[in-house]
Amino acid sequence: MNLWPPFLFTGIRVQHLSDDFRSTRVVLRHTPLTSNYVGTAFGGSVFAMTDPFWMIMVLRNLGPDYVVWDRAAQIEFVAPGRGRLTATFGLTEDVLDELREAAAGGAKVLRWFSTDVVADDGTVVARVRKQLYVREKRPSQA
Repeated sequence: MNLWPPFLFTGIRVQHLSDDFRSTRVVLRHTPLTSNYVGTAFGGSVFAMTDPFWMIMVLRNLGPDYVVWDRAAQIEFVAPGRGRLTATFGLTEDVLDELREAAAGGAKVLRWFSTDVVADDGTVVARVRKQLYVREKRPSQA
């Protein structure tokens, strides 16, 4: 994923992506190209480092019989981002079971997922929420 065009040359690096797509760790390096006007982490970069992962992780785990899309996003900037920033994602079987059960029979499911972006010193820099749309594919889509 580090060669994926939206991440290429952005300072964003996927440090860990488990084989089962259940856990991911992403870092944003602080460089002049990832800094804002006042020298802290550019908010667009902070959001971009979190953007695709919940959708990819849920889609890969639910499989080809489901439609999974990003529907909404929220970001709350809590503290200035200085130094290297890290976002960690973890998806459990319980959450996947909940989604499968709620989407049974083609029902539309909207579920929020949360991730904190944390500086190396443990300071929470941002809280990011992503809302996913999940539904079983209709027979003609499968």
